[in-house]
Amino acid sequence: MNKILWVDDEIDLLKPHVMFLVSKGYDVDTCNNGYDAVEMVGATAYDLVILDEMMPGMTGLETLPLIKAARPSLPVIMVTKSEEENIMDKAIGSKIADYIIKPVNPNQVLLSIKKNLHSQQLVTEQTTADYRSEFGRIAAQQQSASTFADWCNLYRRLVGWEIELAGSSDRSISEVLSYQKHEANQEFSKFVRRNYYDWINRRTAEDEIPVMSHTLMRRRIFSEVDSASKTTLILIDNMRYDQWRTIEPMLRGYFDVKVDDFYCAILPTATQYARNALFAGLMPLAIDRLMPERWLNDNEDGGKNQYEEEFLRRLVSQSGKNYRMTFDKLVRPEAGRKLLDNMQRIYDADFSVIVYNFLDILSHARTETDIIRELTDDEAAFRSLTRSWFEHSELYTLFKMLSERGHKVIVTSDHGTIRVDNPVRVTGDRETSANLRYKTGRNLAYNARDVYEVLRPEDVQLPSGRLTSSYIFAYNRDFLVYNNDANKHIRYYKNTFQHGGISMEEMIVPYVVLQAK
Repeated sequence: MNKILWVDDEIDLLKPHVMFLVSKGYDVDTCNNGYDAVEMVGATAYDLVILDEMMPGMTGLETLPLIKAARPSLPVIMVTKSEEENIMDKAIGSKIADYIIKPVNPNQVLLSIKKNLHSQQLVTEQTTADYRSEFGRIAAQQQSASTFADWCNLYRRLVGWEIELAGSSDRSISEVLSYQKHEANQEFSKFVRRNYYDWINRRTAEDEIPVMSHTLMRRRIFSEVDSASKTTLILIDNMRYDQWRTIEPMLRGYFDVKVDDFYCAILPTATQYARNALFAGLMPLAIDRLMPERWLNDNEDGGKNQYEEEFLRRLVSQSGKNYRMTFDKLVRPEAGRKLLDNMQRIYDADFSVIVYNFLDILSHARTETDIIRELTDDEAAFRSLTRSWFEHSELYTLFKMLSERGHKVIVTSDHGTIRVDNPVRVTGDRETSANLRYKTGRNLAYNARDVYEVLRPEDVQLPSGRLTSSYIFAYNRDFLVYNNDANKHIRYYKNTFQHGGISMEEMIVPYVVLQAK
């Protein structure tokens, strides 16, 4: 039972209102002055206070800060005869939860109490009911999805519900949504399997081929740069759409969203492949053939993304662009701080590119560090940690500084990540790649029904490394483990975030254009 304190110098006249609240299940204490109210709040754990603004002796506005000093989180509803702006400004500045204008209506009081004490519960109940009614429509949308745009719309819808239901105490409805998303990913995997070869080799109608990693610059980004005097591309490595949805509200005061869309990451959905393709405007096979000294295969030692700036400058030049350009890759916090100290070079550039690696580091740290794994026990916790990081990061400061200078900002990623929980066993020689969502190498042994196999890498514009090398890609929430020590690897990697394979989370990548306010 919720306990309420009602403070009013005419409280005797309000007994019918008090009895009305009691009939609705509330425990209501009363007093007629601010001095007693402060004392009672200090002695009793109330859930809410209703406070009259005009009282003899100590006014409501004088009582309010004393109540807040004793119980900072205690919600206070102010009752006033006046709607004068300065009075309300003082009250709101003192963090009242709500205010009611006299004469007081009992239903009005009840509504305000419900809003402040039960809003989360009411919202959750309504949200749950709304999703139940939406379930069938989402299922129908999944059955009819036939283009990449259709799958983007479905994914957007599922992520929206995932975020809405994150606070629900109804575990059964969360399980239903998880199952529906799992089913959608299974169908999306079949969709990719049917179409990927045709997309890569342009064997289908142009309007049916999605914008992909290697075409993103030419088809989307360069036109945005051309249409603005100053444009900054911020690529947040390993960022999923739900993570973008988590940080986007924090930017609304600084930017308007001009474009809220997606593009399709190439396979493997791994940094070495997807990000090099994005900056080079070429598929990995073409990079390997044109610039063999700039491409390292999975089993070769060395940094596999160390030529991104060179790739981009080559693409810009070949596209006939004459941008004044900067390129920064931020891996450690000190690099972010150094960039903020040297922002003039960003301000002076026509096109500035910033690669931010934190989320990729976080997902890997979750695999390797027990405390990070505990902090990100589920998807909602992972989003919460993402928001907390962003709020206190140099990246957030960077966004605000770019807004002040009127920059257009493009936000995207190279690929997403998925939480894996279903092991699929494979065998291979010691030169087989170590990634858990894809494998490349010789003599791979596996059940062909469990993976998307590419026996001739050149068929999907991937380098083979060796003449007999092939690729396999995991679907949905699967992860690939060797038969040797399989149980050990399953225990270690189950419920970790991985990337490289086929899923909506990895392949449907957010592409957002922000216009400074």
